[in-house]
Amino acid sequence: MGRAWCEASPAARETFDEADDVLGESLGARLSDICFEGPAETLNRTDVAQPALYVCGIACYRALVERDGTLHPASAAGLSLGEYTALHLAGVFEFGDGLRLVARRGRLMQEAAGRSIGSMVALIGGDAGQAEQVCQAAANGQVLVCANFNAPGQIVLSGHREACERAVAAAADLDLRATPLAVAGAFHSPLMQPAADGMAQALASATLAPLQLPVWSNVTARPHDTDNPELLRQRLVEQIVQPVRWSETCQALAAGDTMNCLEMAPGSVLRGLMRRIDRKVKVTSHDTP
Repeated sequence: MGRAWCEASPAARETFDEADDVLGESLGARLSDICFEGPAETLNRTDVAQPALYVCGIACYRALVERDGTLHPASAAGLSLGEYTALHLAGVFEFGDGLRLVARRGRLMQEAAGRSIGSMVALIGGDAGQAEQVCQAAANGQVLVCANFNAPGQIVLSGHREACERAVAAAADLDLRATPLAVAGAFHSPLMQPAADGMAQALASATLAPLQLPVWSNVTARPHDTDNPELLRQRLVEQIVQPVRWSETCQALAAGDTMNCLEMAPGSVLRGLMRRIDRKVKVTSHDTP
């Protein structure tokens, strides 16, 4: 993860080196070693994956700037953790300060997942109304909510593990397909409230500068206010327990004539989602140089 960029770009290498200086071996090893060498089960832990995604995305962005001279994005957006990457690119916090926040977020969510027996289920083919029907049918007194509105026909449910298991059967009753996800916990659900409370404390002492470009909020599917740090803190806390409105965000971007998007490393998941949201929008993924 990110290794090809580091081999091709001094700027990307320097980004990972800076991350290693900030985090040390607080993750059990240097972040760069985990990203480049694994093991996968360590990298997939949310307390490791979140700083890894943040660092890899920013390393990729810096490498593109190094290669092309400059980039002039009109706006930025990121799905869940990616919102922090977007906020750094908008100048809200320095790289190291953002990395410390992201690492704290990952630890808090890992701890909250360990305290609750939760899971997530991808609902394929249904709309928001059908997803709510599945939640109501399968909750049975437990937590089960819509957590990610990723694209038309792709909604992720989150809650107690038993409720997620019941959701598979409830979805079948509506002729929908539900696939359990291999995740550590019930992210973007009320079961993450302890993490949200901890993140509120972390953000309270963070310095947040005015945004230098629009960044879209996962919670509202609208751009954050340019200079309202208290509201930004509130939205980032809410984001941990509220659904990610990615599909709506991308639809709004397309309606505003955003027709060309760059997807930072790793992977090309967002390009695949955009194909389902609005095929007119061209997304170039930069998983490798």
